[in-house]
Amino acid sequence: MATSPWQEVAIDAIVRRTPRVASVFLRLQLPASQAGQHLDLRLSAPDGYQAQRSYSIASAPGAARVELLIERLDDGEVSPWFHDAAEAGDTLEARGPIGGHFVWQPADGGPLLLVGGGSGVVPLLAMLRLRHTAGRGVPTLLLYSARRHEELIAADELGAMASADPSLRLVFITTREPARRPGDLDRRLDDTLLRQALADWGHAPAAAFVCGATPFVEAVASGLRAAGIDAATIRTERYGS
Repeated sequence: MATSPWQEVAIDAIVRRTPRVASVFLRLQLPASQAGQHLDLRLSAPDGYQAQRSYSIASAPGAARVELLIERLDDGEVSPWFHDAAEAGDTLEARGPIGGHFVWQPADGGPLLLVGGGSGVVPLLAMLRLRHTAGRGVPTLLLYSARRHEELIAADELGAMASADPSLRLVFITTREPARRPGDLDRRLDDTLLRQALADWGHAPAAAFVCGATPFVEAVASGLRAAGIDAATIRTERYGS
């Protein structure tokens, strides 16, 4: 597949989501995007130096604006600019959408298992937003892990989705704070918790999407296989070394 060309895009707005994550809205219409894809972004310095990073798309396909959820990495070359310097009207380069393996669309059906760690929830959020508008009724379980409640991205939005749709089960997992809601968890998502969460859900997933830091993804994927989930149904996306 040919890589799409770079194009100049403008930032429409930046909204703080958590202490370390911001929504960056771009004035960009994406051709035929799918939930779970990502964009490449490129920044250029006056001396010609360029830095490039990939960010998952949080907005559902067809949204009026493209939303990226960018976590600040203190030693990063790109993310600190969005948090410390970027403003509405600033321009940068983007290309995409990119990726065809880690995607879901309503026609794919379910049951659908989504497991996210930290900012790994972003492509899963795009899937849930699409499901909310076009695929409600597909049995879905989201297991979303973060260290603290303040680090859960779009927690209110996810909670509202689950409250309005009995076919969507939402479990927040906080590893450094007690659970706040009935059914939530407050320790690491190990094999035992995975088995229990799947048993409580009561469905055998036809597709499982796991996204997060590499150790998280590897542990969850291994735990799902140990729980009897067919490896062919498990799709992973990871960040970090």
